[in-house]
Amino acid sequence: MTPTIIGPEAEAALDWMDLTRAIAAGHELPRAEVKDIFLYRGDDTMLSRAAWIDGLGSLVKTALIFPGNTARGKPAVGGAVSVFSDTDGTLAAMLDFVLVTKWKTAGDSLLAATRLARPDSREVLIVGSGAVARSLVEAYSAAFPDARFRIWSRNPDNAARLAAETGARAVTDLAAEVGRSDIVTCATMATDPVIRGEWLRPGTHLDLIGAYRPDMREADDDALPRATLFVDSRETTLDHIGELKIPLAEGVIDRADVVADYYDTGAMRRASADQITLFKNGGGAHLDLMVARYILDAAG
Repeated sequence: MTPTIIGPEAEAALDWMDLTRAIAAGHELPRAEVKDIFLYRGDDTMLSRAAWIDGLGSLVKTALIFPGNTARGKPAVGGAVSVFSDTDGTLAAMLDFVLVTKWKTAGDSLLAATRLARPDSREVLIVGSGAVARSLVEAYSAAFPDARFRIWSRNPDNAARLAAETGARAVTDLAAEVGRSDIVTCATMATDPVIRGEWLRPGTHLDLIGAYRPDMREADDDALPRATLFVDSRETTLDHIGELKIPLAEGVIDRADVVADYYDTGAMRRASADQITLFKNGGGAHLDLMVARYILDAAG
């Protein structure tokens, strides 16, 4: 059978809230088997992720991250996505890498926010001004339709450009903006923390997306102990991404401080209005598989 080819035109059939329900349903299936392979060349990274979920199939996604491409006017991230049949292992579909990555990354954080952010959240700060930041405006608007968005970036011109294109407001004082936000969602290429725990006010939901390597962090050592910690998957975050790997190794936090991931039914929830919640979006291949299957169904 010829595999299905899904391109960016499929986006017209997708819905953010439907996606969160698909991701939640995927975690009701048997636990995924997930493996990651990282290869490095200086600042460049090749990340190959594979997942198999009994009843859903298997997926291989390879991402090439070349941070220097931004200065050349090229995308910093590219790659390929393949989905395989759960019944006979044949290639079932090839999906546009950018499409899957966009909806997986923002959808992962959106599902967490629907469970961990205060339902009355109105002030949303996006830290970063790249492609992920743009998709976060779309995604968070679906669950928080009355939200007011602000964008901070180390490059103020990029923040102003994205704000003009999305209807958000560009800001420059990061500490002040974190302190007045209900939701702070961080999507940067930072290796050193940009968010300080002392800036977080009670009731804030902090969503950390950008770090994907063992040497990368977006939040400092003060932020983690102040917050209740959640991840999308313990398997793909705790021992692989610097956001948690470094503070775990240094004794800043313990593994038991991570309260839940998506497989812990009912445990990923806010306990009080004043609780500071922190979610690490690791974006494992099992999430790519759930999202790819949602896209295939929606576009079918």
